[in-house]
Amino acid sequence: MKDQLEKIKQEALSRIEASDALEKLNDIKVAYLGKKGELTTVLKSLKDVSPEDRPKIGQMVNDVRTLLEEKLEETMTSLMRKAREEQMKKEVIDVTLPAKRNHAGHTHPNTIALEEVERIFVGMGYEVMEGPEVEYDAYNFERLNIPKNHPARDEQDTFYISENIVLRSQTSPVQIRAMEKGNLPIRMLAPGRVFRSDEVDATHSPSFHQIEGLVIDKNITFADLKGTLAEFAKELFGPETKVKFRPHHFPFTEPSAEVDVTCFKCGGSGCRFCKGSGWIEILGCGMVHPNVLAMSGIDPNEYSGFAFGVGLERIALLKYEIDDMRLLYENDIRFLKQF
Repeated sequence: MKDQLEKIKQEALSRIEASDALEKLNDIKVAYLGKKGELTTVLKSLKDVSPEDRPKIGQMVNDVRTLLEEKLEETMTSLMRKAREEQMKKEVIDVTLPAKRNHAGHTHPNTIALEEVERIFVGMGYEVMEGPEVEYDAYNFERLNIPKNHPARDEQDTFYISENIVLRSQTSPVQIRAMEKGNLPIRMLAPGRVFRSDEVDATHSPSFHQIEGLVIDKNITFADLKGTLAEFAKELFGPETKVKFRPHHFPFTEPSAEVDVTCFKCGGSGCRFCKGSGWIEILGCGMVHPNVLAMSGIDPNEYSGFAFGVGLERIALLKYEIDDMRLLYENDIRFLKQF
């Protein structure tokens, strides 16, 4: 038994000294000190040793175990130190080299414009609301006083999922859903993506964003609409900005108007940016049509309201003097990093 232990010790020490990797040391530890290792096997065979020799053999086994454990730990520490030194040599940093710039992203110009508009109207007491982009034809057209075969559908031709389901062509359905809940009064802003079957060019896209506002309460007049939009224009384009209302027609408002603002480049004197007119068109608006109120369960004899809508991309184009809408979606870092 003594000769067997000596042989196990010498073999283990030789293998430990020859090891050049931590994985090999682990294999040696399992082979000699593991549950099925050679020293464990010797311990199990002590039952066959005479009682008077059993303590001596047991002590010898423990001494060999202790020696091997210390040698394994010492060799493992040495190998780990060497590995760390090699890694540090490979990962040495030349502090004289120029640093790599961290290209951090930032907010898209569309989002900047949207947050600015939301800030203005939330400050006036409006609530920002959202709705589905895939909408029922009834909400997108019929409940907005645009029945089937109405000429206005040609201007808002959109994409049909089925006969009664469309990709919304405006965010007005969000307003209808708010009105039919009957929680009056209403002061809301509905931003979101909309779809129309337009050709892609400098000012059109089949997918763009719209911001619509709605106020429903008792005794709301066109004067309230004019005051609201005048304040909005001053907040967005500057305190000297003036507004001009031109009569127009929208099926869901009556009376309706297009709204112009004085050119923020020339102050209204006329320049290339405003094509010499001194004015820039920004949005459409009007008093909510009585039929729209009635279809949403609101008594038009008791309540009135106004609505307005503006293209988010149009605000971004004007605010940052961008002449092509496609630049907003081409993801050209040379363009986007300017904002």
